[in-house]
Amino acid sequence: QVQLVESGGGLVQAGGSLRLSCADSGRTFESYAMGWFRQAPGKEREFVTAISRNGGNTNYANSVKGRFTISRDNAKNTVYLQMNSLKPEDTAVYYCAAKFTYSWGNYYEDLAQYNYWGQGTQVTVSS
Repeated sequence: QVQLVESGGGLVQAGGSLRLSCADSGRTFESYAMGWFRQAPGKEREFVTAISRNGGNTNYANSVKGRFTISRDNAKNTVYLQMNSLKPEDTAVYYCAAKFTYSWGNYYEDLAQYNYWGQGTQVTVSS
């Protein structure tokens, strides 16, 4: 069973940085590709970034490319999202998600493909 718990959200000024963490309390973290999604008020949940099981392949939404970095530490059952140069439009609830896969190298952008979700962490960027 996968249980995902996000942390690291908060209030930051534009141009600042935050690092989100998502920890899995289960024993099968390596079996899952991971993703980060976000949902702003009144908007649909959208893809932010994803990483393969082995951490070797990643993908980013155009809106965050060059500013955000996803990484994972399989020994710690944790995936991270480093967010730099934050903008007010990055304000949202950020969710991590896990997708079971036999592929070591694939990442996934479609939220419908994910099996497990965290509870979300609020990120607010003030102008």
